[in-house]
Amino acid sequence: MSEFVLEMRDVSKSFPGVKALDHAQLKLRPGTVHALMGENGAGKSTLMKCMFGIYKMDEGAIYIDGEKTTIQNPLDAWDKGISMVHQELQPIPARTIGENIFLGRYPLKKLLGIFPIVDHEKMYADTEKLLKRVRMDFDPRKKLGTLSVSQMQSVEIAKAVAGNCRVLILDEPTSSLTQNEVEALFRIVEDLKKENVAIVYISHKMDEILRISDEVTIMRDGHYIGTWEAKQLTTDFIITKMVGRELTNLYPKRENVPGEVVFEVEDFTSINPRSFRNVSFQLRKGEILGVAGLVGAQRTELMEGIFGTRSHTKGTVRYQGKELKINRPKDAIDQGIAMLTEDRRGSGIMGVLSVADNISIASLNKYVEHGIVLNTKKIDELVEENRQKMNIKTPSGKTLIQSLSGGNQQKVLIGRWLANNPEVLILDEPTRGIDVGAKYEIYCIIADLAKQGKSIIMISSEMGELIGMSDRIMVMCDGRMTGVIDGKDANQENIMALATKFE
Repeated sequence: MSEFVLEMRDVSKSFPGVKALDHAQLKLRPGTVHALMGENGAGKSTLMKCMFGIYKMDEGAIYIDGEKTTIQNPLDAWDKGISMVHQELQPIPARTIGENIFLGRYPLKKLLGIFPIVDHEKMYADTEKLLKRVRMDFDPRKKLGTLSVSQMQSVEIAKAVAGNCRVLILDEPTSSLTQNEVEALFRIVEDLKKENVAIVYISHKMDEILRISDEVTIMRDGHYIGTWEAKQLTTDFIITKMVGRELTNLYPKRENVPGEVVFEVEDFTSINPRSFRNVSFQLRKGEILGVAGLVGAQRTELMEGIFGTRSHTKGTVRYQGKELKINRPKDAIDQGIAMLTEDRRGSGIMGVLSVADNISIASLNKYVEHGIVLNTKKIDELVEENRQKMNIKTPSGKTLIQSLSGGNQQKVLIGRWLANNPEVLILDEPTRGIDVGAKYEIYCIIADLAKQGKSIIMISSEMGELIGMSDRIMVMCDGRMTGVIDGKDANQENIMALATKFE
C-alpha cells in the first residue's frame, strides 16, 4: 500500500489564453498538514479544484492509496473522502446549522411508510456529534446567521468531515479570523491530524505555515517547484522560491513628501451608538495615513461613513477647507474621493463582467458621447493603460475578472478608482489574501501615488504593513480614535497600547 493517501502527478490545465498548470504534482501523507504555497496565479486553487472535481484535468492523474482514480465532480470527490473548505464561505444564514451541514444530503425517513421526508431528529443528532468533533458546543437548531465568521468556518469544517473524510483542503482559512480564533482553528486541525486526516493548508501567512505544517510544496507560474519539510524552512527561503527572486526589502523605498493638510474629518459620529464616535483626524497632501486597530475597532465603518455608505449623526468632512456634503458614494466620487473596499469579492469585483468593464464602470460618464453612445475606443485605451501601468496579468481586457488571481483583481479595482483621478484614496485592507510578490507590487503602486501627491488612507490589520508603509498611523479602539503615531516612531508595542486603550 502507498505511503501517500493521495497523489497528483503531472497535472496540466489550460484556460483560454493561459496555462494555469504545467505538469504540477502533490503528494499527501495521512495525518499531516501539507502547506501549498505560491504567489497569486501560481496555480494553487486550480490544482485543488482539479483534485476536488470542479475542473477536469487536461493531462495528469490522481492516485488514492496508490491506485489510479478519476474524480468526476465534487460529489464524487466527497464519496472518495476528499472535502474542501473554500476561502469565500457560502453559508445560508436564514437556515439552521444542521440544515447547512446536511444541505443536499438530508437523512430521510418514510412518512406512512411511503413518502420520503427529512428526518430532522436524526439530522440534528448527527449535527450535534459533528459539532463536538470540531469543539463547538452549539444548538444545531440555531440559525447559522447568528454565528461569527470563525464559528461559521467551524461549521464548514464540520460539514467537510461529516463523511469519511481522508483529505481536507483548507483554502486561506484564517484570512478573516482574529488571533484567538486562529488558535481555535489550529486546535481543530491538530485533532483531525490525530484522526489520520491529510490536510492541505493554503495560506500566505508565513508564521502560520512554519508553525502548523509538516511539509510545504511551493508552486510558481503553474509549475511544481519542490516539496520540503517545514522545520527546515525559513521565511526568506519560501519567498525566494515563490517569487523566483530574492526580495531584499518587503516594502519599496518611499519618495513622497507630505505637504499641507488637504483633508479633515471632525467629530464624526455614527448613527449606530455602538459604532464610531467623535472621530477627528487630518490628512496631508502626498501622505500615507495608516489606520490600525483590532477587530471591532470600527475602522472600516468609519471610512464607509466618510464615503457615504453608512449614515452619521454629526461631524464634518472638509477638502482644502471646503465642507463636503456626502450622503451617498456618488457624492464622494464626484468630490474626488475613492474607496477600495475590504471585501473584494462581495462589494468590489463584478465577477460576471470583464476586466475592461470592471476598470471602466466607475468612470463611464466620461466616455458617453451624444448622451447615449459609449466611446469604446477610449475605454479600450483606458484599460490598456491600466494593464501596463499596474502590470495586470490578464490575456485581454475581455477576460472575465473572476478568472484572475486575487492580486490581479485587486490591481483592477485600484485601476477602476484611478480612472477617476481622485485626490483622496481610501484603501481598506488592500493586500488581504494576496501573496508576498503581489503585495510588493501593490505597495509600489501606493508609494507612487503618494509621490504624485495623492492623499492615501490605508486600513490594515498587518502591523508590519502599517509600519513599513505609513507616514503616520492613526489608531482606533472601540469606535474611538485613541492616538496618532509618527511613522518613524511606530512599533508593535505603542500601536497595541493604543489599540487596547478602552474607556
